[in-house]
Amino acid sequence: MTTTHEHAPEHTPRLHMAKLAPEVYKAVLALEIASKKGLDPSLVELVKIRASQLNHCAFCLDMHTKDAIAAGESVERIVQLGAWEESRHFYTEKELAAIEFTEAVTVLTDGFVPDEVYEKAAEQFEERELAQLIAVIATINVWNRIGVTTRMVPGHYTPGMYK
Repeated sequence: MTTTHEHAPEHTPRLHMAKLAPEVYKAVLALEIASKKGLDPSLVELVKIRASQLNHCAFCLDMHTKDAIAAGESVERIVQLGAWEESRHFYTEKELAAIEFTEAVTVLTDGFVPDEVYEKAAEQFEERELAQLIAVIATINVWNRIGVTTRMVPGHYTPGMYK
């Protein structure tokens, strides 16, 4: 007896932001490009993946894990990112500071970014880099909110398709 397992049907997006609000889409895209300047591309992808995990943005998780792998990031480090506190040995101190900072900036329901977390990031990043990191975190949170709200469909992204 052969058992087949069908996947659940793909959901339909609610709307297409880029088509309906092209000026907004272009502005966020410009912010995206500007935010990454001067930061290590691998670190940027780790930050985007972690924020997208916290925000449950399936489209952004699909995109940024594929981009990270295409850029040479290991599957192991990507998989462990969801449990980074238990798998700290996979990351540098700078990456750990960025990941923890990403969580604090993304999950503002706790009230604020704790001084201790900010200080760890400030120890690992020069001021200009820290400003860029804040911009990267803010930007991925914008994309996550667009992706989750409009129900962007994961699974169809290929690295570089939006360049």
